[in-house]
Amino acid sequence: MPANAITLREALDAGTIRVGDGAMGTSLQDAGLDDGGAPELWNVEKADAVAQILREYAQAGANLLTTNTFGGTTPRLLMHGLEDRLDELNTAAAQLARGVADEFDNVYVLGDIGPSGDLMEPMGILTPAEARTLFAAQAQALLAGGVDGFLIETMSDLSEIESAIQGVRSVAPELPIFATMSFDTNLRTMMGVKPEDAVVALASYGADVVGANCGRGIEEIRIIAEAMIPAMPDGTKLILQSNAGLPVLVKDTFRYNGTPQEMGQFAVDAYAMGVDIVGACCGSRAEHIAALATAVR
Repeated sequence: MPANAITLREALDAGTIRVGDGAMGTSLQDAGLDDGGAPELWNVEKADAVAQILREYAQAGANLLTTNTFGGTTPRLLMHGLEDRLDELNTAAAQLARGVADEFDNVYVLGDIGPSGDLMEPMGILTPAEARTLFAAQAQALLAGGVDGFLIETMSDLSEIESAIQGVRSVAPELPIFATMSFDTNLRTMMGVKPEDAVVALASYGADVVGANCGRGIEEIRIIAEAMIPAMPDGTKLILQSNAGLPVLVKDTFRYNGTPQEMGQFAVDAYAMGVDIVGACCGSRAEHIAALATAVR
């Protein structure tokens, strides 16, 4: 049974959810994931390593643990020949995160859902109905593993994220949905969506928590937040999960240049602006999350 006495929705309403977790892919690469490898396969083949990454985030002060399922939809798994293992890999990921979260107080599990990798009509061939179906399939497998809510992240197309929210709602109508977009193209998404328009649209689609993730570091996400905050619909919470700076080449490896101290100061500023939850994205590790957690104390 979950260790928490209240549901994630109740915790959100109470304002006790303040710190997200950090990158999964970065830590998996640190642990030996090959470039081009399937992160989701580690949920069954190297489950202890995935659980340890999540545990370090919880120990650092994260209130939210995100499942290792960013590429867990059928189109993304198809790239690795794993499409017939969707249920197994997503449910295993949720069970891993559930087990870790239950070791702590006020730590909840979000089932992670990333872009499908296919373009929506009219630029591509993926229809809204097809998108709803594939996102619902992933959400159902995550739900079976015991998630408390869902994070739909790094989206650029409003049509795709609307379909994802609808797909999740069709299998989990009561659980909270976090929905974030990546504004990495001149402070817009790749498909041209502005931050202030995104928060209004995402809330209208039924997301409970909206915001931005990934992008081009804390300075740009600060500008994005300034655009989002005046447009925030009543009753909707705001989450920011910035990359840890920008990638720079160190010897033969790209490393993100954002320090924990810089992320901590950003969190102080973000909370003062009215942001509800701050986490981190690419390039971040447990020490970045510890700095965020310190900022909210």
